[in-house]
Amino acid sequence: MSHVTRGKEYSRDDRYLTTRITADGRDGHPVQPGRYRLVVSRACPWASRAVIVRRLLGLEEALPMAIAGPTHDERSWRFDLDPGGRDPVLGIERLREAYLARDPGYDRGITVPAIVDVPTGRVVTNDFSRMTIDLSLEWKPYQRTGAPALYPPALRPEIDAVNEVVYRDVNNGVYRAGFAGSQETYAAAYERLFRRLDWLSARLEGSRYLVGDTITEADVRLFTTLVRFDAVYHGHFKCNRQKLSEMPVLWAYARDLFQTPGFGDTVDFDHIKQHYFLVHDDINPTGIVPLGPDPSGWLAPHGRAAQGGRPFGDGTPPGPTTAAESVPWPYAQGGVSSPAPTTSAAAAPPPVPPAAGAGGGRGGGRRPVPH
Repeated sequence: MSHVTRGKEYSRDDRYLTTRITADGRDGHPVQPGRYRLVVSRACPWASRAVIVRRLLGLEEALPMAIAGPTHDERSWRFDLDPGGRDPVLGIERLREAYLARDPGYDRGITVPAIVDVPTGRVVTNDFSRMTIDLSLEWKPYQRTGAPALYPPALRPEIDAVNEVVYRDVNNGVYRAGFAGSQETYAAAYERLFRRLDWLSARLEGSRYLVGDTITEADVRLFTTLVRFDAVYHGHFKCNRQKLSEMPVLWAYARDLFQTPGFGDTVDFDHIKQHYFLVHDDINPTGIVPLGPDPSGWLAPHGRAAQGGRPFGDGTPPGPTTAAESVPWPYAQGGVSSPAPTTSAAAAPPPVPPAAGAGGGRGGGRRPVPH
């Protein structure tokens, strides 16, 4: 089913379930370790935010994760990576079952990330923007020792301001270009996107991170778009003034984050490419999934540590991923030796490329919502 409306500018459906899971349970859903299940797809940039924040904060045991496959149809995301095609905890084949358990007449987007209440099997929230903030603030008692402050009080106004323009012009901007319904709407989206990327390059030229001298929520939100840029957005969405690898500051910044534990070790390029090139059949009717680009550049030295900064502030890096949540690393399949990234005293050690293991956007209700 087509995502494109001829002559129209792309508009995202933002009618999310805004029920919150809070420490005091004021919306009827108190924070309780093990009660909820975070449903994601590694293909989706919005879900990837939650995956990264959960890992940085060490909430893996408190908030277990279900990983849907990289593709969906008009009926929603599928748990086709699990034995028998069912999530082993929720017992469902498709995420839509959890949405309909909450509201049998639900007619909005069946999207990831979503948090499901395990005892009832009902989705509590799919409000991706609020979700990661609440993981930082409301779930604090269950965070690991050494968890970073991703949303520190003194920096919140600046983080919010940066997040707003990054969401509007970059995170969502690539979609406005990719799903533009006319040459004019595409051109406007293209220009707006690259103006903002130029602005971000200038901002990051003298600062290792977007806000302050540590990783914050703002870096997480920009990273999930940048890591998909060359693999998907440059060609598939026609965001092709330059590749990310041809924008020196942003490319070094993105590699710095990729090599930081909690970022690159959550990225599955195969899932990302399968999703965009198979689900968006109005843009890619042949269903051919590109073999490239070569991911080896993500492990090349970035030199960003020379700018100072402390990735985790007064905290520490997260430990290794569990076997159940590890991501297949491309080199394991291609037999290519990965270059050893450089480190410095100011930088956290880069992750060891994840071993091959079990893998696993925002999908739709009556039709998929592109992501």
